[in-house]
Amino acid sequence: MRHFVSAACGLWLAAAQVQAEPVVVVELYTSQGCSSCPPTDEFAAMLAANPQILPLALHVNYWDYIGWADKFAQEKFTDRQRAYARAVGSRTIYTPQLIIGGVDRIEGFAPEETADRLRAQMEAGQAVRLTVTREGNRVVIRAVADPALTESVQVQLVRYRPRETVTIERGENAGRTITYTNIVTSWEKLGDWSGREPLEIVAPFEGEDPGAVILQQEGPAAILAATKVDD
Repeated sequence: MRHFVSAACGLWLAAAQVQAEPVVVVELYTSQGCSSCPPTDEFAAMLAANPQILPLALHVNYWDYIGWADKFAQEKFTDRQRAYARAVGSRTIYTPQLIIGGVDRIEGFAPEETADRLRAQMEAGQAVRLTVTREGNRVVIRAVADPALTESVQVQLVRYRPRETVTIERGENAGRTITYTNIVTSWEKLGDWSGREPLEIVAPFEGEDPGAVILQQEGPAAILAATKVDD
């Protein structure tokens, strides 16, 4: 599998070794109880090696009934995935599912399609200039839109755990040991920004886990800007 992914994605992965900001956010909806998820979980780890891409693993809880409760799962992540489905008039949610930049949806393991969507988003750039500075136990978030935005966006702060290995004892993945990357532990809305005047927000940022600031249209819909906050 790794050889196939490298063949499909090696060109853009190699060509994109530049500064880490801004980043394209890739939301991975996954579960330790989903037998189809491990290839995409591994693929997310490969994406994390690219400084222009930020994969974020949101573990959902609707596979827990099979017999293995995903210790990373949160109901709010299931709710977020359902909100994405409603935004496009769908009643169905899947694992694994990738949502790239808040708009491109990919169900299942599709590395070539993912590479194409990522390439397009990286080439398009971001319409908002976003900077985040960590000052001790807080972050200072600044943003400017030129031209001004026509509708407000949500200012969101995400925290995640870089890596953890889990031995799964029951369910569809029983007996497997899987390493997960960029496991989301919290996804918090800090407020709304009109996009007409410069933004400056100060938010608490305690602990050692890294994070990210994301500016996203309501829906949830397009992510207009995102940047990492290192530990």
